[in-house]
Amino acid sequence: MDFRIEDISPEEISRRLSVVEPLTESVRRLIDAVIRTEVDDAELIAATERIDQVVQTLRSRQRDGSFGTPYTPTFIGMPWGNAAVGARNAIAPPLQIRTESGVAECEMVLGAAYEGPGGCVHGGVAALMLDQLVGEAASTDGLPSFTGTLTVRYLRPTRLGALSARAEVTGREGRKTFVHATLSDDDGVTVEADAIMIAPKGFALPGGEVLPHPATAQEEN
Repeated sequence: MDFRIEDISPEEISRRLSVVEPLTESVRRLIDAVIRTEVDDAELIAATERIDQVVQTLRSRQRDGSFGTPYTPTFIGMPWGNAAVGARNAIAPPLQIRTESGVAECEMVLGAAYEGPGGCVHGGVAALMLDQLVGEAASTDGLPSFTGTLTVRYLRPTRLGALSARAEVTGREGRKTFVHATLSDDDGVTVEADAIMIAPKGFALPGGEVLPHPATAQEEN
């Protein structure tokens, strides 16, 4: 996995986000506009040419492969290419996740880009959001976790629009953390999930052995 250390300050992180987040939101608006536009073919062709020019500019200088997951020396993560919450990733749902001990929750508004059945959220998108949320809940004590299993139950269709989601840790057993999560609309829960999250070998277990930093572990391997 592409873990790396980047020695920058919280102020520099904020500065970078202030530039890339508006760009990402512009691309989200572009995606929505492309899906729902009814302009004529000539305007679509002209738009394609303008977009290709922007792409060429952005590709004039870029990193190889994926964005990866950089961390500061104080272990502030910057997963900005992440498909669920990446600040640079316009396909990521617009999630603003809040966390406290053992709990993660958020509200979001999902539009045309996240449609599965007509007018409803794609089931894979629902699972993606809950997968991210259970990971956030399991990691609130500073111990990152990866999904071991995620069991999703679709109770009824989830209409596009305003939604909320919540995940809560229900127990721990060694490197395993058990988490329950729900996705809801104004009428109640539409999707629920149960996850077993696994702490990687490379971190300190709560009250247990201290293991090396992931970047160190990667270098040793």
